[in-house]
Amino acid sequence: MKGDLVYGLRPVVEALRSKRREVREVLDSVGDKEVAAEAAARGIPVKRTSRDRIEELATGAVHQGVVARVGPYPYSGLQEILALPNPLVVVLDGVTDPRNLGAVLRAADGAGASGVVIPKDRAAGVTPVVVKASAGASEHMLTARETNLRRALEKMKEAGAWIYAAEGGAAGAGATAYTDLDLSGPVAFVLGSEGQGIRRLVREGCDGAVSIPMSGAVSSLNVSVASAVLLFEARRQRG
Repeated sequence: MKGDLVYGLRPVVEALRSKRREVREVLDSVGDKEVAAEAAARGIPVKRTSRDRIEELATGAVHQGVVARVGPYPYSGLQEILALPNPLVVVLDGVTDPRNLGAVLRAADGAGASGVVIPKDRAAGVTPVVVKASAGASEHMLTARETNLRRALEKMKEAGAWIYAAEGGAAGAGATAYTDLDLSGPVAFVLGSEGQGIRRLVREGCDGAVSIPMSGAVSSLNVSVASAVLLFEARRQRG
């Protein structure tokens, strides 16, 4: 039976709390009370074990003495995300760094976004590293994997969403500042990788471009920081 590991206190607690993913067993070398309480609430066994055993399982990761054996990550369908009221969506085009994906999921959860959409190929999926980087937010955030992002954008438009490509540097010269956009309705932000940006076909599927004005020497933000700025502005406008 195929499975995975979740490691770290917060990720394990959130995996238990969200009830979206199967949790088969928790191994604890520190006797954490919150982990024990959440596991008991779900009827999941907690096995006390040595820190060496945790180290062996987590292979050098920052595990804080706790790991959980879990089922595969429960990806959502795009329609499930779009069916939510007034959807607010992040679309990531070619983000390959798992820590960046984890940070985006954490920002999306904090801003109350409806979901995150990622490509099936040539991009990071939700791995144990992503779960840890998200501080467990991945276990709550609806995340869809799409074979064709351009087609996914068309489906979002059909659902009434406005699609904005996040652009920085020279590419963002003709973009609208994020504070000047009406983000109160259904919206999706498309963000590309730091190296390649948004692919041409995906960019052509957007309704317009949004920028975050910069005052320093560096012309753009990390993808996770940029997503947080855009999402929290949308949340502010929605009240």
